[in-house]
Amino acid sequence: MSFTPPRRLPWLLLIALADIVLDRLTKAWISKHIPMGGEIQLIPHVLDLSHWVNQGAAFSLFASAATPNTVRWGLVAFTLVAALVVFIAMIRLGSRFTLTTVALALILGGALGNAHDRIAYGWVVDFIDVHWYGHHWPDFNVADSSIVIGACMLLLDSLLPKKKQEAETRDQEPETGGQ
Repeated sequence: MSFTPPRRLPWLLLIALADIVLDRLTKAWISKHIPMGGEIQLIPHVLDLSHWVNQGAAFSLFASAATPNTVRWGLVAFTLVAALVVFIAMIRLGSRFTLTTVALALILGGALGNAHDRIAYGWVVDFIDVHWYGHHWPDFNVADSSIVIGACMLLLDSLLPKKKQEAETRDQEPETGGQ
């Protein structure tokens, strides 16, 4: 009798969906409650909620390009291809919850959250404004945070010592039932 562990893919997709929903809700709240260019101070000299739009890539790269529509659709195409690659990896690895699979779910949700904005509006709403010891970090959003957290989790996972291949193979082999 063999035991096939339940697939965790639906739960991983739920993480990605929750990420998208949280991203959409926060962007909608910011757009409704903070005027463009405005801000609400949360922690003086450290953290503000602001309202900006970004027509470019990360850190507003390409935002002032001569062909903004080309940049927009280029970013959409790149993001959707990357999301497809992440989704395929999730399907292949989706039998277990691991640092890698949760990281991929966060990256997928973040990528699709920002892709939605670029397709629907032509820009991404950024609103988390961080200052640290006189330094200012470019504004970002929940989707950006998920992508960065997921990437950091993948990096961490690559640095952690791996179990012996034998142990993993032994865990995945069917039990013989004492025969």
